[in-house]
Amino acid sequence: MLKKITTDKAPAAIGPYSQGIVVGDMLFSSGQIALDPVTGEVIGDNIVEQTEQVMKNLGAILEAAGVGFDKVVKTTCFLAEMEDFAVFNQIYAKYFTEKPARSCVAVKTLPKNVLCEVEVIAYLG
Repeated sequence: MLKKITTDKAPAAIGPYSQGIVVGDMLFSSGQIALDPVTGEVIGDNIVEQTEQVMKNLGAILEAAGVGFDKVVKTTCFLAEMEDFAVFNQIYAKYFTEKPARSCVAVKTLPKNVLCEVEVIAYLG
């Protein structure tokens, strides 16, 4: 059985998808970008500000599912510029203290031309 996770503390989906889906005891989040949950506008114009907003959005989805960053087992990270990797990692490390498995790739373009996007898989048990 699939359970949709929805919260107004994270941006509403801008396409035909859910903020998150729970299957059994696992949460699969959609990728989060640096959007303000209220206005839908991009927050920040640099990797620091945008990564912080992405983490706030992910935190809201995790909270809506009843867990925190410590329950994340896998992340997938997308960067518009690999030159941002070191700064992105500094902010990422503040939130993902349990060091989940991760993939991080540079991509040509992200939605709304943001600088990063992150999705998570978390254990709810």
